[in-house]
Amino acid sequence: MAKLYFHYSTMNAGKSTVLLQAAHNYVERGMHPYLLTARLDNRAGEARIASRIGIGQKADTFAEGEDLYAKVEVQLSEGPCACVFVDEAQFLQPDQVWQLARVVDDLNVPVMCFGLRVDFRGALFPGSATLLALSDEMREVRTICHCGKKATMVVRLDASGKPQRDGAQVQIGGNETYVSLCRRHWREAVGDN
Repeated sequence: MAKLYFHYSTMNAGKSTVLLQAAHNYVERGMHPYLLTARLDNRAGEARIASRIGIGQKADTFAEGEDLYAKVEVQLSEGPCACVFVDEAQFLQPDQVWQLARVVDDLNVPVMCFGLRVDFRGALFPGSATLLALSDEMREVRTICHCGKKATMVVRLDASGKPQRDGAQVQIGGNETYVSLCRRHWREAVGDN
């Protein structure tokens, strides 16, 4: 039975690594996965999913307003699709999460989404909130805070290295911009004691 999965975490937990390994497992068994990533996040290059450990794979992209159900239907018309993998799933719009749920329910294709749960302010991304509501299975990809506790939050640093409390929810950046922390250290960093 196909399911909608949400693998979530903070920044730098290895979500893309897990996605790439799972997709490779399908290929190794002669199956064809369909990889998608957010068009707006091109840190790894255009239409590419890459991990900090140096592995990467070409992928199709999705943009705001794009119908992902129709996109998967086109993919299926061109040949078999064993599983859909979505990186940067926090950038999905709620309607797009519903479209992916239809892919599972109506096309019987499993969908594995990988993304952030919360932003630097501690608020859910709309796509992540919808994934939390609709997913058949959720799995946390864990990473640790500098203190050794599980990191569940992320801070965004400004150019001088100071944590930000306000700003746009989406700002593409890497290791120099975001730091994963446990809730206690996140609260201390943003001054919310």
